[in-house]
Amino acid sequence: MRRNFMIKRILFPWSRRDTTQDESSPLIPKASSAKEDDEELGNVTTEIHQAGPNGGQDNSPVFAGIQPHYRYSFMDYFLKYFLIISNLGFTVLGLVVLVLGMWGLISKQSFAQEKIGSIGTDPMLIFLTLGFVLTMLCLSGCVGALRENRTLLKLFSFVVLALITAQVLTALVAYSLQDQVGGYLRSGMFAAMVRYQDDLDLRFITDEIQSNLQCCGADNYRDWELNIYYNCSAPGVLACGVPATCCVDPLENGTVWNSQCGLGAQLLDEFSAQSVIFLGGCLGGISRWVEQHEGLIGTVGVVVLGVQILTLFISTRLLESIQWHKVYP
Repeated sequence: MRRNFMIKRILFPWSRRDTTQDESSPLIPKASSAKEDDEELGNVTTEIHQAGPNGGQDNSPVFAGIQPHYRYSFMDYFLKYFLIISNLGFTVLGLVVLVLGMWGLISKQSFAQEKIGSIGTDPMLIFLTLGFVLTMLCLSGCVGALRENRTLLKLFSFVVLALITAQVLTALVAYSLQDQVGGYLRSGMFAAMVRYQDDLDLRFITDEIQSNLQCCGADNYRDWELNIYYNCSAPGVLACGVPATCCVDPLENGTVWNSQCGLGAQLLDEFSAQSVIFLGGCLGGISRWVEQHEGLIGTVGVVVLGVQILTLFISTRLLESIQWHKVYP
């Protein structure tokens, strides 16, 4: 009898398993348990949807037990105050640039009636625009993070995203249209040479380029004939000359700056002039400088772009945290 019982408990592969549930076993769920669980879950859901007009906060024990709650994490606080401090620093920097640009325009009387027509080529206008955009952008990000204002943070994120897109597109267009960029650069150089004596900022920029790159003019030293003071038909002493920053050795005896070292340089042939002034133009010097420092330029560009992408990620993460905190206070 016992042997028959043992054989019966052995399950062969071809034997049919008994799928009937033992009601006395506590480990095996009853057939109706799944159906009862569904009904209970439906009752809970119905009670949640039938909550009163007080935002779903009901005194029923069912709802009170499952009420969600969102709490700021340490990372949320870190990102929030990091965004506040960084934007505050850039806001101060933007204000400094804005004041510098405004001071430059006012000191040169660029808003005067006789000069207002050429204000578009004034370098100080770049400082003014850059300072204004940087100040307003970073101020919106700082106040939005401090007050947890989603509207300001959305505006900040949108502008940062637009700036990233514009910079990437500008870099791609400049790389693919190098000839056109060279033409614009040549036009800008000619405009600076024409206004060399009239605009102190353009004069400073031109002198720095010529002295640091050891060049003269845009294409060659004879381009200075475009300037009314250095033109050979001019009545002054500067006629047929070039600025002192074109000279190979503008310092007399190594200590005194000789501002008249370039007088009459345009009358010299290239063989005679090469010992007095630089013959090559600054456009070629700029191209060589870019080729020599393209690794540094690329690194700076990637770092600047990476900082903006990181700022965009932080503002987006903060927006999400604020939204969850307002939905589940």
